Amino acid sequence: MPHAVRPLDASTWDAFAELMERNNGVFGGCWCIGFHPEGAERGLDHREAKRERVFSDRAHAALVFDDNGAAQGWCQFGSPRELTRIKHQRECLKAEPPVPDWRITCFYVDKKHRGQGIARTALEGALDLIARRGGGLVEAIPEVTAGRTAHGHFLFSATVELFEDCGFTRRRQVGKHAWIVGRVLDPR
Repeated sequence: MPHAVRPLDASTWDAFAELMERNNGVFGGCWCIGFHPEGAERGLDHREAKRERVFSDRAHAALVFDDNGAAQGWCQFGSPRELTRIKHQRECLKAEPPVPDWRITCFYVDKKHRGQGIARTALEGALDLIARRGGGLVEAIPEVTAGRTAHGHFLFSATVELFEDCGFTRRRQVGKHAWIVGRVLDPR
């Protein structure tokens, strides 16, 4: 199945919203706002908070579309100012690695479209979009899955193996299976 990648912005908001609604807001209604500074606020309307961020260019993602034009997955990325709430934050702050220019924090693939390469396409699309925005150090905190069974709903940050396939290297282990991985992208 051919896939196209487009950035999450005002022109793709409706497709993103349809994907979210089709999947009950994803991850218990998160709407991929959980890594943003306001993500832990009680009573927050996640849909509206995400919409406001997208329309003010403070939320970024690579959306993957199928050949029918429907969004089937994404990879969220942003600056450390946009994505302040990271996995394993306490452990990450124990050392002083260089502050990344970009973070990749979240993936989602529609349940009916998993196993079709959408996560890889989304990551490659995000890397292209990051390079177009100036490149720099990109970090993520995925999980190692080689040699173990990992349930898909716990892999919202994808796998170390996927990132390594896309040129990332392991920098530091921060959880039982979690690693900070990084890659420097040249600007395009």
